[in-house]
Amino acid sequence: MKNLQLQSCVHENGTIECALFEVDVAEPGPDEVLIKVEAAPINPSDLGLMFGILDTDTAQAGERNGYPSVSLPVPEAMMRAMSARVGLWLPAGNEGAGEVVKAGSSPAAQALLGRRVGGFGGEFFANYRALPVTQCMPLPDDVSSEEGASCVVNSMTALGFVETAKMEGHKAIVHAAAASNLGQMLNRICQEDGIPLVNVVRKEEQAELLRSQGAEFVVNSSDDDFQEQLTQAIVATGATLAFDPIGGGKLSNQILLAMEVAAQQRMPEWSRYGSEEYKQVYIYGMLDPSPTVLTRGYGFAWGVGGWLLTPFLKRAGIERMIAMQQRVNAGLKTTFASHYSDRLTLADALAVEAVKQYGRKSTGQKTLIVMP
Repeated sequence: MKNLQLQSCVHENGTIECALFEVDVAEPGPDEVLIKVEAAPINPSDLGLMFGILDTDTAQAGERNGYPSVSLPVPEAMMRAMSARVGLWLPAGNEGAGEVVKAGSSPAAQALLGRRVGGFGGEFFANYRALPVTQCMPLPDDVSSEEGASCVVNSMTALGFVETAKMEGHKAIVHAAAASNLGQMLNRICQEDGIPLVNVVRKEEQAELLRSQGAEFVVNSSDDDFQEQLTQAIVATGATLAFDPIGGGKLSNQILLAMEVAAQQRMPEWSRYGSEEYKQVYIYGMLDPSPTVLTRGYGFAWGVGGWLLTPFLKRAGIERMIAMQQRVNAGLKTTFASHYSDRLTLADALAVEAVKQYGRKSTGQKTLIVMP
């Protein structure tokens, strides 16, 4: 069996390269299965491994091992930050779905033989992936590999945001870049759970898209009165929790400022130290790699931190994680459905024009790698 695998490497000459390699097909251990991968989405986290935070418009075509490859120049300052990766070829692809064609000896592994599963754990931009059964999610019989390919990263992340709110005692959420696949999922979850959601977008057509899907609070960061709109929405919802995939710039700061205005309106009396109501922004992406700007004009009861799915699941515990997986599985055609703008083979995914397209991380643009 041929097993093509997409890998990324930072070279000493100041470039980062993605190329295809023929690698051995791993034999599954007792508690593992071998998945014939049929579909795998390109998520922003995958782009981070493939190309770092570089501008994919600088991509240049190449060839390695008889297959197309693509390289990007790495600025000297960034080479210092990526020095630990120099010379290391790293397999890409956080998640995917396909059929279990071999299974280890354990009953749990044998139970998945012949089943279609979604999986998470890296190395999914390949024809085959051996994976522990604990990192597999059996898909319903009527769910295809394309429908189940994004069953972990976006689905569990969107649901994880809501579970974080419940665990930390927040009653409403603010979400940036809200018209993305993940954002649309979050909008549907919040409607199902009765949790007010403030959706932040940057284009009017994105706002209209979310409103057409039942979103009540949508604000456009491109509008001149954005801060006023944001504040009014946060006053109306009482949101004290936000998730920001942009990271750089001033958006997290604007959200905290709006939360403080809303919190002060609920204070019984004014305090020079600001509101005692705790306000939290979690940054979960780097769509903007510039510094995060904080003016600290929101009292002393606030926090800005990072949020990643795997650490959250460890904190949530096995029972909550299983319940989340069951909910995702039941809604893969509805609440947790993903939509793809492009479908590419492994080789096509390394064409320069394709890299430039999916590397822009545009809202509404999501690429799926399919293995025929």
